[in-house]
Amino acid sequence: MDRERNQVVVVGGGAAGMIAAAAAADSGRRVIILEKNEKLGKKLYITGKGRCNVTNACERDKFFENIVSNPKFLYSAFHELDNFGVMALLENNGCNLKTERGERVFPVSDHASDVTAAFQRLLRKKGVEVRLHCAVRGIESKEGQAAGVILADGSAIPAEAVIVATGGLSYRTTGSTGDGHRMAEELGHRVKACEPALVPLVIREECCKKLQGLSLKNVSLTMSCGKKKLYQGFGEMLFTHYGVSGPLVLSASSFLGKRKGEEELLLTVDLKPALSEEQLDKRILRDFEENLNRQFKNALNGLYPSKLISVMIERSGIDPEKKVHEITRQERRRLSELTKAFTLHVREKRGFDEAVITQGGVSVKEINPSTMESRLVRGLYFAGEVLDLDGLTGGFNLQIAWSTGYLAGISCARKGKE
Repeated sequence: MDRERNQVVVVGGGAAGMIAAAAAADSGRRVIILEKNEKLGKKLYITGKGRCNVTNACERDKFFENIVSNPKFLYSAFHELDNFGVMALLENNGCNLKTERGERVFPVSDHASDVTAAFQRLLRKKGVEVRLHCAVRGIESKEGQAAGVILADGSAIPAEAVIVATGGLSYRTTGSTGDGHRMAEELGHRVKACEPALVPLVIREECCKKLQGLSLKNVSLTMSCGKKKLYQGFGEMLFTHYGVSGPLVLSASSFLGKRKGEEELLLTVDLKPALSEEQLDKRILRDFEENLNRQFKNALNGLYPSKLISVMIERSGIDPEKKVHEITRQERRRLSELTKAFTLHVREKRGFDEAVITQGGVSVKEINPSTMESRLVRGLYFAGEVLDLDGLTGGFNLQIAWSTGYLAGISCARKGKE
């Protein structure tokens, strides 16, 4: 019984749970992962469109610029295991990596399964026991100390330490159904209201249906609420039947917060960010001079993607049948202004089923950032998306999981050796 009590139970076998278990195994204590799915790392298989963007190879300062919620809380965790540490760990366990545009790091094979396989090898090497199809109903505590877990079938597993790494609410089909938040609340922890983040946006304008499938690259996107600028970025976006998506839009969505009933949110797209208004006007004038006797609707192929032309004509108010040489300077200027500021009004965010990550979660004020241990229940640790931590796209959210999971694990290991 003492041997059973002297063990670490990790609830959840995703990114944070796997690395936490591997790190905790250095304590010499028995470590068990309890995963309710049929396999470990289920969400990893769909990250990065199945390729798994494991981390970002940027420098430390750049990393923290890409953390949206509570970046300072992550300092200790990132110090213990940073992005380069994760890369070394994966490569040492048979998963070769490559770095692509934006410093995004992927397996050389482009298969997310290689990341999970690397951790499975590590877990076997460390002697970690993995129990699949094993759902946890709750966490036991006695006199302010974690004592084990209660399984869905009512049986109990005693433990000296419990690490909760159950994820958030995004991609519920992978098992992220808020179990960890419920368990935390049952033990008196405050859970900050959860919102879908890194998620597509629903747009009021009907033009998005016409533009469905159009991808705009190398554009600048600004999101504002009244006079306040909430986000600005450069990159790629995609039109859908309900609105907009793509890396730029997903990043912008993380800055929406809960703005229901407040001033309307506006997206402003600069379709030609490399050109000043004056340079753009000269470019349009040059295009017009080459098409003087053509109709306006047939003179824009060099300026916009074909799907966008009819929408730009409609917004410009210029008669599409009008000959180019008849277009006034004022009309040309209006076209230039529209190109530099193509506006869209945000109706709402899409839901958790389309969100990459969850914003909100267990309050970090009740977690010791140096250990990931609860300030309310000794021996209880939290790691990964279950916490109120999130970042932008590009591998930053998985790095949060790796760093916090590793710190929770080594904190258990250190306690076990005391």
